[in-house]
Amino acid sequence: MTEPKLKKIEIPSRIVVRELAEKLGRPVTDIISQLMHSGVMSSLNELIDFDTAAIVAGDLGFELVLKEGEDDEKTSVESLVSTEAKENLKPRPPVVVVMGHVDHGKTKLLDAIRQTNVVDQEAGGITQHISSYQVTERDRIITFIDTPGHEAFTAMRSRGARVADLAILVVAADDGVKPQTVEAIKIIEEARIPMIVAINKVDLPSANPDRIKQQLAEKNVLVEDWSGKVPVINVSAKNKTGITELLDLILLVTDMHQGEIMANPNREAIGTVIESHIDKGIGPVAVVVIQTGTLRIGDLITVGGTGGGKVRVMHDFLGRNVLEAIPSQPVEICGLKTASKVGDILTVIDKKELAKIRKQKIYKPSTPTVHLIKKEVEEQKAAGGEKKEIKKFNLVLKADTLGSLEAIINSLQKIKCEEISVNVVAKGLGNITEADVLRATTSQAELYGFHVAVTPSAEEVAKGQKFTIQTFTIIYDLINAVLAELEKLLEPEIIHTTLGELKVLAVFRVKLPTIISGGRITSGKFTTGARVKIIRQGQEVGSGKIEQLQINKQGVAEAPAGREIGMKINSRQPIEVGDTIQAFSEEVKQKKLILE
Repeated sequence: MTEPKLKKIEIPSRIVVRELAEKLGRPVTDIISQLMHSGVMSSLNELIDFDTAAIVAGDLGFELVLKEGEDDEKTSVESLVSTEAKENLKPRPPVVVVMGHVDHGKTKLLDAIRQTNVVDQEAGGITQHISSYQVTERDRIITFIDTPGHEAFTAMRSRGARVADLAILVVAADDGVKPQTVEAIKIIEEARIPMIVAINKVDLPSANPDRIKQQLAEKNVLVEDWSGKVPVINVSAKNKTGITELLDLILLVTDMHQGEIMANPNREAIGTVIESHIDKGIGPVAVVVIQTGTLRIGDLITVGGTGGGKVRVMHDFLGRNVLEAIPSQPVEICGLKTASKVGDILTVIDKKELAKIRKQKIYKPSTPTVHLIKKEVEEQKAAGGEKKEIKKFNLVLKADTLGSLEAIINSLQKIKCEEISVNVVAKGLGNITEADVLRATTSQAELYGFHVAVTPSAEEVAKGQKFTIQTFTIIYDLINAVLAELEKLLEPEIIHTTLGELKVLAVFRVKLPTIISGGRITSGKFTTGARVKIIRQGQEVGSGKIEQLQINKQGVAEAPAGREIGMKINSRQPIEVGDTIQAFSEEVKQKKLILE
């Protein structure tokens, strides 16, 4: 008897629970119940990935197929807004992401906008954590997201761009377009959001805004001055010039795209986590930008589809207590049960739906993990079985916030090498303790900390075990330190360069390891001290080293092609007439690693 075929449904790589229910033609309570049955606590507005959706659909008698060419941006939170009835949508403040090269003045520009001093508080003048701020211009609110300033934060930047409506690309007028500038352009283009170019540091004598515009044009970014569509403005964050004009330009671009910057404030809130850390006194804390709906004190929430809690306290970007947060507003939330990740989606659980599901009493322990592990094992067997042994660089990592920890690990994952890999044996938040030192020493691992202190007891244990703890205040210094340690473990690359070949015409003396012979150089050259291969009938039979060369019984350091020479070779393999001697040099080169 043949098994009945499952009905195939095409969905994107990510889908909202409510949309999945509509596609399957089932009540949303059935989908949420099935998710709970699988150990996933979710609301009707939660975003789930394809694998999770496929497991749920399979249990309900459906087979899901991944839709090709789907725009992931339209399968995220924006899709929820697009399905809202137009009469429910209202304009909201624009969310602006600021990007650019590491030292082109992104934070200084925000500093000038909000009249505070953030740069002096950051090591190396680099913003180490994502933050969000709001300013008022012409009685209108603008939300800014300050992104980190080094290529190590590509993942965090791209997540930031997904919650933004508009991007400001900051380029220094005295420095020009740099690799991080190109990286930022790529992220903005992939996010498909409008861009404004802010040419900073125009007050410097070496400033050349026209050169910047030309360099941007070479990267297919045509500003309005060059007959393009990208607005451009000259600013000086140091002298606070051009700031008002920049804010006016942001509002103008917002008005041009107002139809896309809308939200329904009268519904359950949905937002994106842009910062996360654990406070010793409060517990897990997350900074969230609300994208639609209104978040209120007392709301039950899920974050990232698994963690959640209840909103107990909310602070705005100035640290003031607030009772509710409206669209585009950044707030710090306390009351989470577990630490969230940067980029996680926050949704409010519908209390009525939750009560209805709980009455069904169908909650069971999680099972999808078993299916996924089994699938992974089967895939490994199908791939041919054994994996090649590679060296591992063990690392214990501590950081001050979850965002920093995630950025570091994302960067380490970009290190690709067939010979060696980074193995993070333990990671965590907070200061380095005695337990961290013991964990590192027993695991034969290095112990690195970012923006954390070392407790006195940890210092004492490390000193007793002659163990070195390294701490960093700039992330790319930490990454470079890892790269340096990895390079020490790499086998050096030996480069062989063929110098020349000789045909053996006579053998005068063989008293191993010394051989005296003569022959004609057929190609290249022979030099005293060169290493040689002895080739007989096309096969290498031995090796050695040239100790002496002679031409017409006169010692020489080098002999060119076409000359007949005598030579003294040190070798354990006898040489015969007719053999080919191949001279070569060896260069030992230390391998270098770079981030992909």
